[in-house]
Amino acid sequence: MISDNIKRLRENMGLSQAALARKLGVTRASVNAWEMELSSPTAVYLVEMARLFHTTTDDILGLGQEEQISLRGMSDQEKHLVYDLVEYINSQKNA
Repeated sequence: MISDNIKRLRENMGLSQAALARKLGVTRASVNAWEMELSSPTAVYLVEMARLFHTTTDDILGLGQEEQISLRGMSDQEKHLVYDLVEYINSQKNA
C-alpha cells in the first residue's frame, strides 16, 4: 500500500512526519493523512518523494518489487565494481 511505503521510506531515512513535510513544503497533517490512507499525495509530491528517497514512483506506489541501488555520484570504476558484484551474485544463485 502507498501509505505503508511512504511510512517505510520516511522511517528508513530517519525522518519524522514533520521533517518530511518541511522538505516537501506541506503540512505534517498532510503526511499523516497519506500514511493513514485518508488521502493520497499528488503526482508532484510522489515525484518529489521519489527523488528525496532515492527510489522510483513505482516503488512508492507499490508497483515495483525489485530493490534498487542509486549509482549517482559514483565514478565509472565504482559503477563497474557494483555491476560486477551483482553479476557475480546472480551467477552464484543460478549455479
